[in-house]
Amino acid sequence: MKVLGIETSCDETAASVVEDGRRVLSDVVATQIELHRKWGGVVPELASRNHVMQVLPVVDEALARAGVKPAELDGIAVTSGPGLVGALLVGVQVAKALAEAWQKPLAGVNHLEGHLLAAFLSETPPTFPFLGLVVSGGHTSLYAAEGFGRYRLLGATRDDAAGEAFDKGAKLLGLPYPGGVAIDRLARQGDELAVRFPRAIVKGADLDFSFSGLKTALLHHVRKHGVPEGKALADLCASYQEAIVGALTHKLFRAARRLQFSRVVLAGGVAANSRLRAAVVERAAEYEELSVFLPAPKLCTDNAAMIAVAGTEALRRGERRGPDLAADASWRL
Repeated sequence: MKVLGIETSCDETAASVVEDGRRVLSDVVATQIELHRKWGGVVPELASRNHVMQVLPVVDEALARAGVKPAELDGIAVTSGPGLVGALLVGVQVAKALAEAWQKPLAGVNHLEGHLLAAFLSETPPTFPFLGLVVSGGHTSLYAAEGFGRYRLLGATRDDAAGEAFDKGAKLLGLPYPGGVAIDRLARQGDELAVRFPRAIVKGADLDFSFSGLKTALLHHVRKHGVPEGKALADLCASYQEAIVGALTHKLFRAARRLQFSRVVLAGGVAANSRLRAAVVERAAEYEELSVFLPAPKLCTDNAAMIAVAGTEALRRGERRGPDLAADASWRL
């Protein structure tokens, strides 16, 4: 079963052909990092216009790399939410047009489900049930994944997402976009104990997250001490990163222990962060019979292969969408 996946939820134009929901035949991503770098973040209007220019060439390249003709496809999957509505509309409209022109079944995919299922493209995929932590620029959520298409939200951020905290913190420190990558790189030479940052306690929902207070604490630190240079900047980055990673790992393993999960999956763009990956593996070693599944970094960031996996499973369940498929910028998993 060969499925073409299309992803345009934010600032990556991506297309991929995946066979049987497990084997990637092609994975093409046209990034917009340079386009948005001078603005210090994603500009929705620019992202949408760039998707319009890139999406068809990216689809053509994905089919060519896979050695698959449209007639050989068994279906098309597209991200229809959540995300930037203008960006989503580009992918959804193209997917609907191709499905109609090629007479192929169409599946609309939740972007967060795609992230959760990226681990199934790994050499050793997880089995259900598992605990999934989705961490990205727009989302920080804990899910109980009980089967394909069956997910239960356990906790989420009350304000900023972890990726947003990274990017805004980096901008405050004068670091280049994407900020999370810049902080991760500098933090490797820093001391995470150099600066003490607060860890938010969310009253009434102890599996929820909050990062706005941490961001404010960094702002106050910079106003008081200025933006440091050299080793001091690396120390500040390491300390700020450790506060984010500490909050994520604390809640993740609290949920795993309380709900007795034996499998944990890390997903989303922030799951490519080297310190978070190491911290999760280190913490998991303290528990017996707890397995951690970390998709390759390129499968953590936005890509269409993960969308094709989720779409394959949706099509197997008999789900079909038609001309009524719409972009839903706030679609909750």
